Amino acid sequence: MLALDHLVISVKDAEKANEYARKHLSIKAIKGGNHEQWGTYNYLAYFSNTCYIEWLAIHDEDKARTQDNPLIQHLLHIQQQKSEPTTFQFALSTNQLDSYVEHFKQEQIPFKGPFNGHRVKPDGTELRWRMLFPNYDFKTEMLPFLIEWETPNKMPGLDNSQIISKIYYGGTSKEKFSHIYKLKNRKIHKNMLRLQNTKLYFTDQTLLSYELS
Repeated sequence: MLALDHLVISVKDAEKANEYARKHLSIKAIKGGNHEQWGTYNYLAYFSNTCYIEWLAIHDEDKARTQDNPLIQHLLHIQQQKSEPTTFQFALSTNQLDSYVEHFKQEQIPFKGPFNGHRVKPDGTELRWRMLFPNYDFKTEMLPFLIEWETPNKMPGLDNSQIISKIYYGGTSKEKFSHIYKLKNRKIHKNMLRLQNTKLYFTDQTLLSYELS
């Protein structure tokens, strides 16, 4: 069963975004680290329903512009077009990423990846993961990407008491979403899909937003 892994928020200065979240939203966040291969860095806020918010910023624009990773390309586009902060992407976690690669091939669903990701945490330990992106035109739509962790990404004791209780999503139709993410045998009740740790609501009112509770 798919779960919400994290929401991605575009910011120009992740440290300032962290301070705002702490002062005005009572959200505790920590410095995640640098993605040297992509020219980005992040701050992270973990929640009690085993997911997190990532404030993602660019520290090396020249390097970021050379990347073929769709998330970095989308981030660059958002930072040129939108005011900050902008919640623009989210990831669904799976432990069967390779089966999705085969599914995409069999169903002739265009995709990019898997991309290997890694970063060094402030304590010197390294995180590793893989990401898989169904193709989408980020100027007109948005499809969440799939992520599989090779090393644990949780930091005990850093969870906020809130949960990300609802996601409102208008990136594509529920029929296309069901086909891409292998949900054919599951029912979406009244435009709501129950993920392992939250609820996803299909809407035409917003591209992507969320609620904490």
